Amino acid sequence: MKGKGTWVLMAALILSLSLLALARPAGAHCDTLSGPAVTDARKALDKKDVAPALKWVKKEDEAAIKEAFQKTLKVREKGPEAKELADQYFFETLVRIHRAGEGAPFTGLKPAGTELGPAVEGADKALETGSVDSLVKLVTDEAAAGIRKRFERAMEKKKLADQSVAAGREYVEAYVEFVHYVERLHRDAAGEAHPAAEAQAESPHHQE
Repeated sequence: MKGKGTWVLMAALILSLSLLALARPAGAHCDTLSGPAVTDARKALDKKDVAPALKWVKKEDEAAIKEAFQKTLKVREKGPEAKELADQYFFETLVRIHRAGEGAPFTGLKPAGTELGPAVEGADKALETGSVDSLVKLVTDEAAAGIRKRFERAMEKKKLADQSVAAGREYVEAYVEFVHYVERLHRDAAGEAHPAAEAQAESPHHQE
């Protein structure tokens, strides 16, 4: 009965995490079952050594991961269905705590093979091949195209800005979008935090 109770508890935890995920916006690369965090979690479980998974969490969160790991190992011994459920619990716990450490929401685990977009896939490929040239070209080409598009729109609106208040407002809207886009790109490239992001992080009412 004790073993059954542990399994039921694990099922409840999985359900809770899943419901939490439904209430959140989209997640990121480490949220996939084929992502690096879950890959290391599988290694940890196969080796019965939590060490490979610990790199994904902050030091102060190690205890929570170790506790979840031990619970998972115990439940895994109770059969194939229990093993699958326990593994899912550990994967979700690891990713949830990792995301919290980044200040980001946990959105649930996505299926293996989920399309991640060219930037993330390019970053992974760069690390696999040892060359970042293709990734640099991808990002710089996209950034250049984004700047030109917003610049051209702002210039078009500027020519008509003095014809009426409405036209002036259209120019201001295009101007703000152009300048803020360039500012965001530059701050990211320089490794600086965005003032808006800092203000949100400091606000007690802000939630990811």
